[in-house]
Amino acid sequence: MQQSLADIEKGIYATATASGVAATLLVLNLLPQNSHIIAMQGVYGGTYRIFEKLIKETSGHQVDYIDLNNLQLVKQHLRNNTRLIWIESPTNPLLELVDISKICQLAKENNIITCVDNTFATAWNQKPLELGADIVMLSTSKYIGGHSDLIGGAAITNQSTIADKIDGIKTTIGAIASPFDAYLALRGLKTLDLRMTRQCANALTIAKFLNNHRNITKVYYPGLSDNPQYHICQTQMKTGGAVVTININGNRDNVKNIISKLQYFVLAESLGGVESMVNHSATMSHAAMTEDERVKMGIYNTTLRLSVGIEDINDLLNDLEKALNF
Repeated sequence: MQQSLADIEKGIYATATASGVAATLLVLNLLPQNSHIIAMQGVYGGTYRIFEKLIKETSGHQVDYIDLNNLQLVKQHLRNNTRLIWIESPTNPLLELVDISKICQLAKENNIITCVDNTFATAWNQKPLELGADIVMLSTSKYIGGHSDLIGGAAITNQSTIADKIDGIKTTIGAIASPFDAYLALRGLKTLDLRMTRQCANALTIAKFLNNHRNITKVYYPGLSDNPQYHICQTQMKTGGAVVTININGNRDNVKNIISKLQYFVLAESLGGVESMVNHSATMSHAAMTEDERVKMGIYNTTLRLSVGIEDINDLLNDLEKALNF
């Protein structure tokens, strides 16, 4: 399974882990004490929790969250102890993109490690190592497995020094993938192309449908031609992905009503499976943040993340239309 993950990411070395969080911790454990990290603003809530609630206290690391597409701003935040730039593209849940090749070039010029969380895109959609990243990490629980029945993660690199350190840390802290979960991930890889082709096509159709809906104030999907980052999507991704995020024109009660009326979109914390899922980011994926922190990121009580599955597109569109009729 490790070799297969390395192959599809165009890497040489892969380390399978017990979860995506475990893969994140392996990368962070590469850093010396009191390091400075630059992270993408809008980073996944679970990663934010690790940065803010764990490593600041245990390792003394400092983290700045900024727009990684603003290279001048990134340069202004560089310090003598900056050791890592953490890239998430697309981000969860607002699907913001980073021009990976540009930020990686800047990092190399300053001897800084770059790590890309490729969970949302997968190697099917983009290959960060080919764009200059030092490390790719991902949760294999999502699109790699594809059936919402495993927990796992991985870290992939082309550099033997990094790979040896990650592998050693994995063994030391016990972040080892279970054999059966590794088997399930390997099974999932066999249908990754089929699933992603269908899911991404469905997502684009849904994004276009919702983009003109009376009860939707905003659609986040980088594959839409009117998205401000569409040019980045066209350059480094095959498609806009299989997740669509929306803001509802209403209040918290409207959101609860919509979720209760959905039949094909199951309320779930996770994403990436063949079944469509809906996530209320404020109370689920980003619950570790305060409301002020979420609002600053652009995540509201009316924000819903749709993980689009492989169901018949007409069934999904009808489901959304009925639920959004208020």
